[in-house]
Amino acid sequence: MKVSESWLREWVSPNVKTDQLMHLLTMAGLEVDGVEPAAPAFTGVVVGEITAIEAHPDAEKLRVCTVSNGNTESQVVCGAKNAVLGLKIPFAQVGAELPGGLTIKQAALRGVESAGMLCGASEIGLEDAVDGLLELPNDAVVGQDIREYLNLDDAIIEVDLTPNRGDCLSMNGVARETGVLTVTDVVAPANNAVAATIEDVLPVTLSAGEYCSRYAGRIIRNIDLSVSTPLWMREKLRRADVRSIDPVVDVTNYVMIELGQPLHAFDLERISGGIDVRLAQQDECLTLLDEKEVKLNADMLVIADSEKALALAGIMGGNDSAVTTKTQHVFLESAFFVPEIHAGKARNLGMHTDASHRYERGVDSNLQVRAIERATELLLNIVGGQAGPVTLVEAEQHLKAQQTVALRESQIKRVLGFAIPAERVLDILARLDLSPVATDSGWTVTVPSHRFDIEIEADLLEELARIYGYDQLPVVPPVAKLVFSERSESVLTSQDFCRNLIAKGYRE
Repeated sequence: MKVSESWLREWVSPNVKTDQLMHLLTMAGLEVDGVEPAAPAFTGVVVGEITAIEAHPDAEKLRVCTVSNGNTESQVVCGAKNAVLGLKIPFAQVGAELPGGLTIKQAALRGVESAGMLCGASEIGLEDAVDGLLELPNDAVVGQDIREYLNLDDAIIEVDLTPNRGDCLSMNGVARETGVLTVTDVVAPANNAVAATIEDVLPVTLSAGEYCSRYAGRIIRNIDLSVSTPLWMREKLRRADVRSIDPVVDVTNYVMIELGQPLHAFDLERISGGIDVRLAQQDECLTLLDEKEVKLNADMLVIADSEKALALAGIMGGNDSAVTTKTQHVFLESAFFVPEIHAGKARNLGMHTDASHRYERGVDSNLQVRAIERATELLLNIVGGQAGPVTLVEAEQHLKAQQTVALRESQIKRVLGFAIPAERVLDILARLDLSPVATDSGWTVTVPSHRFDIEIEADLLEELARIYGYDQLPVVPPVAKLVFSERSESVLTSQDFCRNLIAKGYRE
């Protein structure tokens, strides 16, 4: 998983540098494979604003722009189709050094002087969302260094997680670990419940409750997909190595990275009847979002309507119900799929997706409503629309009960070889969301729904050791009392005597 340090510090900002943070994560079991800058090096690029624009006198496809850097105005010849009056863009001034070693110089283009360059995203090392200039929001401050405005002096930390730590496949999870390692409070973004403004709901049936024990859904009507995903969201997705597609898909991916809950959006108009979470019929066919047609086995879970399969549950959506530029109404899905049953299904089809990667390792079974509320809030802010109430359906007999585990204080020193102050133990357990309660012999904790790897006391001891720091554990040489018996070199045992005769060639 790729973690943007600046995004992480929006959640938790300890007083440690990048190298220290990487070391702490690695020593705690979240091995850091590497780090890279969020953007290549460049200088001399600021937020500019086109204050005047006119046609080039000698080139039909070029235009002559007057660009302000907040202090002075420059004349720049530009060929981008989206160059319009009032647009704010990255402006590479004369003398700017761009990625690839390009130095911006004053020059004449078809007889017209041009002092600078108006930049698209790729020209400053970012990902192009449109063919043309990188359009900056209206609130961008003219003259501000573009690296500062876009927070490009950021580090992308790549973390290699073991299969048992699916809880860290999100900004929420990595922030939790960072907070406990550095004894720093975690402040999650506000996650406000969105009140329903329409009454529309879609009936949901869990025909395979042992595979999917909790399913949340919500209808959102009258969205406007002609708008673009905000630059700040596209940048966060890019740094997480996720491609921007459209506002609906981008919001579902953003929430997955932020909270760890995969979501899917269906075009509501392409759903017949209601939603049924069921097992596939043997050799049932489904065309996926990548336009690949697959034949399903009877042990694979699908999201279906009353007529057909709509999606391969927890792996990939279907092409027939996909959101397109013409979509006006969507149905959001947020579900919990049992990891033990879900494991291996994507690999059987030669597939691996961000959703399957998370579901196979385990997604928090209490996260579904929170995630759908977060996605609703973001969608309404970006594409508008009216949201219906959240539908939550549960197969109660298949919901896993919360487990409690006892931790004896005496076992800490006996197993780890040293004592940890009780206050520090309590702090570690609390920051790991284990809700510790003091007992006569130590503590009792309640295992949170996002931790599938804590079952017994030894697991808690391991948590204390890795958070306290394996490199902090005392190194004590083993001590043993050895007693040597007296032995005369002139007297041989019968066994040694026989060996000596055999060595000289004698046989019995």
